[in-house]
Amino acid sequence: QVQLVESGGGLAQAGGSLRLSCAASGRILSINGMGWYRQAPGKQRELVATSTSGGSTTYTDSVKGRFTISRDNAKNTVYLQMNNLKPEDTAVYYCNARIAQRMWVDMRDYWGQGTQVTVSS
Repeated sequence: QVQLVESGGGLAQAGGSLRLSCAASGRILSINGMGWYRQAPGKQRELVATSTSGGSTTYTDSVKGRFTISRDNAKNTVYLQMNNLKPEDTAVYYCNARIAQRMWVDMRDYWGQGTQVTVSS
């Protein structure tokens, strides 16, 4: 079974940096895309950044210029480098991967358990 394991969350001061990692393991035929979502208390889960297998990236407007998503395809790992953190970045961050296990038609989304990021002012 596919599992996504996240690490790197924690506490940071405003203006500081954190780096999140997410490694996918298990039976994997291919990974179409990987990304990061976040959910703050009382808020909907929102997309933060995505990375396609072809290397294209997208970011939500609020993190552009501050966050960078990257991938190590050989390790099935995605990273989120977060710089110049703001208190409004405080949320639980979830790793997401769109993975096919046996054939392309079985592709579906998998989620990590989430890692807490807290930014103090």
